[in-house]
Amino acid sequence: MEILTGNELTSGGTVYLDTHNNWVEDLQAARVFAKEEEPERDAALAATKGGGRVISLEIEEVTRDGDAIVPKRLRERIRAAGPTAPLTLNGEIYDRQHLGEDGHVSI
Repeated sequence: MEILTGNELTSGGTVYLDTHNNWVEDLQAARVFAKEEEPERDAALAATKGGGRVISLEIEEVTRDGDAIVPKRLRERIRAAGPTAPLTLNGEIYDRQHLGEDGHVSI
């Protein structure tokens, strides 16, 4: 079983392709592709590459623990849980931008 994951360009957040071909932040909402769904997975991957909004695309192997999707690689389990340390600037903790929020990128 596999899922598609990447990073949303504007926010940098980890995202997953869901069953409606939308990119979402929740790993548990990800579409799980069976081996026989490889053509559909590859088509979704190609369509996303053409869009440019989601980058660093990867195919990740997953298992199920009951209803829960569990990535096989430790790296993806860490990415799914979010940053391991908060972003602090001048003593304040900041949350990153999320999907659907303002598309402005500071430079």
